[in-house]
Amino acid sequence: MVILKSRAEIEEMRKAGRIVAAFHQAIAGMIRPGVTTLEIESFAVRFLKENGAKAYTIGYNGYPFATCASVNDVIAHGFPSRKPLKEGDIVKIDIVAEADGWIGDSAWCYAVGDVSEEARNLMRVTKECLYLGIEKAVVGNRIGDVMHAVQTHAERNGYSVVRDLLGHGVGREMHEEPNYPHVGNPGKGFRLKEGMVLTIEPMLNAGKAKMTIDADGWTARTADGKLSAQYEHTVAITADGPIILTAQ
Repeated sequence: MVILKSRAEIEEMRKAGRIVAAFHQAIAGMIRPGVTTLEIESFAVRFLKENGAKAYTIGYNGYPFATCASVNDVIAHGFPSRKPLKEGDIVKIDIVAEADGWIGDSAWCYAVGDVSEEARNLMRVTKECLYLGIEKAVVGNRIGDVMHAVQTHAERNGYSVVRDLLGHGVGREMHEEPNYPHVGNPGKGFRLKEGMVLTIEPMLNAGKAKMTIDADGWTARTADGKLSAQYEHTVAITADGPIILTAQ
């Protein structure tokens, strides 16, 4: 069942969104060669607590951390580790905050020092896909309209879109109905209605879309070992157009 939110409830969701956005702004200055993703994890736990939020993902289906930290060929759900980031890495940090019973969910991709042109281009196109999708997230469109914009821009630039990890509704739970891949055809799929709150979170691979899961049962990485990037916002569908609740 898709849970539509009232205007008042969408306003209530802004707090969690603002906290997530502020977290990403804070760590942007932390990420550099020599920093570990476990240090970012520790900062996240403190930051959420100090800002009146909880780390939603700790204990979620057994996941042990407040963040996902996915480096280079890891697409998503990577575990924070003691391994230092090195010059040229790209790292995706995903965080889900709960504040006053509502969820904010956003992932961002960061360059570690000076990265290759390949990495910069992948990051740029992935971010462009995010905002092209958001532009189509208007009342009356279908989810296929949103994801067709994502898919065509990605593939036009030579990248593949991950199919096996899905976008989802957001509200009082991190994962609500509906669920959907980031590929699609215009005019297909469910129709966007006022009050829906959804994640738009394209994951683009420099190589093929196929992925594998590590032995930990969580870490998803590209099957061919090539780079992957992701950007994600929580977006409310309103009569006045899409509202990015996690805007930085």
